[in-house]
Amino acid sequence: MEKNYTLRVINSKAEIRNFLELPLRLYRDEPNWIRPLDKDIESVFDPTQNKFFRNGDCIRWNLYDANGVVCGRVAAFYDRKTAKNNKQPTGGMGFFECIDDFEAASILFDACKEWLTDKGMEAMDGPVNFGDRDRWWGLLVEGFTEPNYCMPYNFKYYKDLFENYGFKNYFEQYTYYRPISDQGVHPEVWEKAQRITKNPGYSFKHIRKKEMEKFAEDFRTIYNKAWGKHAGVKEISTLHAKALIRSMKPILDEKLMWFAYYEDQPIAFFLMLPELNQIIKHLNGKMNWLGKIKFLYHKWRKTITRAFGIIFGVVPEQQGKGLEAALINAFADVALKPDFPYKDLEMNWIGDFNPTMIRVAEQVGAKIKKTHITYRYLFDRNKPFERAKKLR
Repeated sequence: MEKNYTLRVINSKAEIRNFLELPLRLYRDEPNWIRPLDKDIESVFDPTQNKFFRNGDCIRWNLYDANGVVCGRVAAFYDRKTAKNNKQPTGGMGFFECIDDFEAASILFDACKEWLTDKGMEAMDGPVNFGDRDRWWGLLVEGFTEPNYCMPYNFKYYKDLFENYGFKNYFEQYTYYRPISDQGVHPEVWEKAQRITKNPGYSFKHIRKKEMEKFAEDFRTIYNKAWGKHAGVKEISTLHAKALIRSMKPILDEKLMWFAYYEDQPIAFFLMLPELNQIIKHLNGKMNWLGKIKFLYHKWRKTITRAFGIIFGVVPEQQGKGLEAALINAFADVALKPDFPYKDLEMNWIGDFNPTMIRVAEQVGAKIKKTHITYRYLFDRNKPFERAKKLR
């Protein structure tokens, strides 16, 4: 039977609705899938909200079967600044959803490749975000449990669709898990922590909402030194840092966001957030008036019992001294109290190219719970493929 798929560029409210609602039908029998908030998805494609439009562009498509029923979707995008941080200009594709049919998937992948080629790209990473790496990044291949907030969940067969097309494993991201307790921590961690905390030059504090601008600047300083020089990662401006911290304000818990200082200079952070998906799973993708009431109700009920770490950073001159251990020790002084509401911790997005963070996660007794893969597809099929380089 001929399939007769039709690909349409999304340029109307009806097409946007189909884009957002396709996963509802695909995942209706998947108990661990959590519908993302529509506004979180749409903010990626809104030039007034997404700063990546300043140096790039995006497009998205829906795929329809012979009966006019949407059966796939995808987006392609590029950012000129990020694209040139590779051996070849590299764009991205993401927000991929598709029925279990290689022909349908290939139509979506081909559309991304052709559009990116026209924009001067020579490769594409996927599935990734048209934005920062902490959201909508990677293909879930192991650990099909409930996703963290703004992290992907997908079918197991997607792996075959990507790899059969020719995508190759560029790097893996691990989500580590451990219960919040004092058990299972390697003795070396506490020894390092004690050495640091005995030095009067070091101090540790969690964020204060009344001092948001100060912590935003401290975050920017540490981030740019610790992460800003790595391939594929851009330094952030003061305005960006303030906007980022400000966006977290409605949901952040002060006692989950920790900073370290040496002689009053910011040198490290360990930032965590409440796992919002424990509430969002009850909202059916809508943060309308009813969704807000439900959100406040579940917040009052203390539905959230899990925290997830979003980023860890130490400035280069302080690395290797045990700052990671000392930060975790400072957090533990608060987290091990009986009234602390969080019982579990997931450390999100630790790349296989980052042996230091892998070692830290393992030393605190955390185990890999989920694995996502970021794939790369080189348009020149004769060009040698290289995985992401490990951080030193």
